[in-house]
Amino acid sequence: MLYDGSCISSGTVRGMVNDLDSLFERYLKARKIFRNKEVLRHSYTPRELPHRKGQIEELAHILVPVLRGEPPSNVFVYGKTGTGKTVTIKFVTDELKKASLKYNVPVDVIYINCEIVDTQYRVLANVVNYFKDRSGVEVPLVGWPTDEVYSKLKHVLESCGSFVIIVLDEIDKLVKKSGDDVLYSLTRINSELSRTKVSIIGISNDLRFKDYLDPRVLSSLSEEEVVFPPYDANQLRDILLQRAKDAFYEGVLDDGVVPLCAALAAREHGDARRALDLLRVAGEIAEREGASKVTERHVIKAQEKIEQDTMEEVIKTLPLHSKVLLYAIVLLDENGDLPANTGDVYSVYTDVCDHIDLTPLTQRRISDLINELDMLGIVNAKVVSKGRYGRTKEIRLSITPYRIKNIYRRDPQVRSLLTLGISRQGRLI
Repeated sequence: MLYDGSCISSGTVRGMVNDLDSLFERYLKARKIFRNKEVLRHSYTPRELPHRKGQIEELAHILVPVLRGEPPSNVFVYGKTGTGKTVTIKFVTDELKKASLKYNVPVDVIYINCEIVDTQYRVLANVVNYFKDRSGVEVPLVGWPTDEVYSKLKHVLESCGSFVIIVLDEIDKLVKKSGDDVLYSLTRINSELSRTKVSIIGISNDLRFKDYLDPRVLSSLSEEEVVFPPYDANQLRDILLQRAKDAFYEGVLDDGVVPLCAALAAREHGDARRALDLLRVAGEIAEREGASKVTERHVIKAQEKIEQDTMEEVIKTLPLHSKVLLYAIVLLDENGDLPANTGDVYSVYTDVCDHIDLTPLTQRRISDLINELDMLGIVNAKVVSKGRYGRTKEIRLSITPYRIKNIYRRDPQVRSLLTLGISRQGRLI
């Protein structure tokens, strides 16, 4: 809406501008909390990696043949989220590239996040396009036959004449979604090259990852394995103290902040990412409040915010049928009908599906989806004994209906569900 002078006076405008000036002045003059916030990001590679010396040396031992002009083994790196796998791989490969300049051995390291690049075609295309400035060859991310992309890949690799290390982060997600053909292609390619040698570093959160691979792929991998154990609270504290020196100005952290972040993250399976997020968000909250120090109160607030943001992201990315199922449970909760059994939930779920012209899944599949929601912490599905009546699954919500509906309001896929309710007779209205 546009305003002319008849609607708002020039004096009022000047007053609004002055208020804004004073608003920003207040924030600019507030004591600075962060010296370099990027140090607390997951993507940052520090100069030192506390408590990962053993894994660094193991990886260096596997990769050192490159500097002697010999191809290294393929490597699979395992560990839970936040155990330092990715940052350690980046640290070691950065050091390898520096050493390769000293020994005059050409090395290329190509990092691919398989959560984003999640098909064989796109992985091969990304490797080809890494060399486009040198080769003049570029592959579109869709549209070509995979055989043609593979042919271009061989041509490009052979022309570069270097050791090529392809890092496939979250490789388990790629294989579970698209199969292991890409691994088979990359492991057999060395037999078709004379000037270039390719090695793979796979990073996985799933210790059973190799169970998903075809025997022919396993036999061609000839891989070595490096396992990253979770950090304990003391190790997380050391990591945070190291990062905090560069991330914050001196004296802005209360003494209890780092130990509290470490203790909270240690409960989450020793997740360093969680610890770094807690410290960063606590600093952001303190800065927003205009506080001169980051305190334990800010850490508690940060934990609440991160949990809320994480749960929102999980619910937003659920498949459509899981969203509809979850809303059926919300309706039962609002009607006072929880805990409910699987049959009750399925009955409301099918009614909701009919209302939005969605073909319902089978009750058995819905039971599987309830288990998945339970694993994500969105619902609680507990098997209880009914004595001579057998056993049944009691389903409750783990988060409030208000929070779920608030997320759905911003989701065009399921926003229309918010108009639905259940009558006292148990019918959809």
